[in-house]
Amino acid sequence: MADFLPQPAQGRTPPQPIPTEQLHFALPQTFPTTDDERQHRKERLVAALRLFGRFGFEEGVAGHITARDPEFTDHFWVNPFGMSFKLITVSDLILVNHAGQVVEGRFHVNQAAFAIHAQVHQARPDVVAAAHSHSTYGRALSSLGELLDPITQDVCAFYEDHALFDDYTGVVVDEEEGRRIAEALGPHKAVILRNHGLLTVGDSVDAAAWWFITMERSCQVQLTARAAGKPVLIDHESAVHTRGQLGNDLVAWINYQPLYQQISRSEPDLFG
Repeated sequence: MADFLPQPAQGRTPPQPIPTEQLHFALPQTFPTTDDERQHRKERLVAALRLFGRFGFEEGVAGHITARDPEFTDHFWVNPFGMSFKLITVSDLILVNHAGQVVEGRFHVNQAAFAIHAQVHQARPDVVAAAHSHSTYGRALSSLGELLDPITQDVCAFYEDHALFDDYTGVVVDEEEGRRIAEALGPHKAVILRNHGLLTVGDSVDAAAWWFITMERSCQVQLTARAAGKPVLIDHESAVHTRGQLGNDLVAWINYQPLYQQISRSEPDLFG
């Protein structure tokens, strides 16, 4: 048996382990000024919108991602009404105040974006970003009026940490409906809007975008698995444990970085 063990190269010292502290591991940035943080949030917001466009989450003029301004915390940045996700640049973003008025930029705000997101941002001071779009599988699952089941490792991030807004009254254009959605969301990272779609939140744009992307894929997996047979559920204890491993915003931020790298390098005009 010993004859088959690899032998060290003659005359060479085996490579030594590199100290862990010398290995690169990306973590969320901190910023010396609010101007720097604002610019960062706007860039990440546009990157997320571009990714949503790439993944086919657009449905006409529906869909929006918001990012709270780091200085004027009752204001948020959002994509302009009627502009394709795939074409938005940083200079296109608009800043909206607590009354739904555009205070920076030259485009209109989607009234549904204001009605929903303003109430979510107001109810959840911990939320930096919120994402909502009429994605295909999110809409399909929402029509069933049910939650995601713990059938895969990835979906356990949402186990007992997403809610159902079990009502539909038409396009959301008033604050009261937005308030009801925010109440349904509660302390969770996501809410399924019955007959409508998905909404996710996070302590960064990256986290909110990641939760939406992986939630949409989890909807697809659940619908596909059910079409094929009867999915086997992960037991409660294991699902809770897995949520503890995968379900926080830092893990979401980390998971999102390969997607950010792809979009920022392949479409650098988004920073324009």
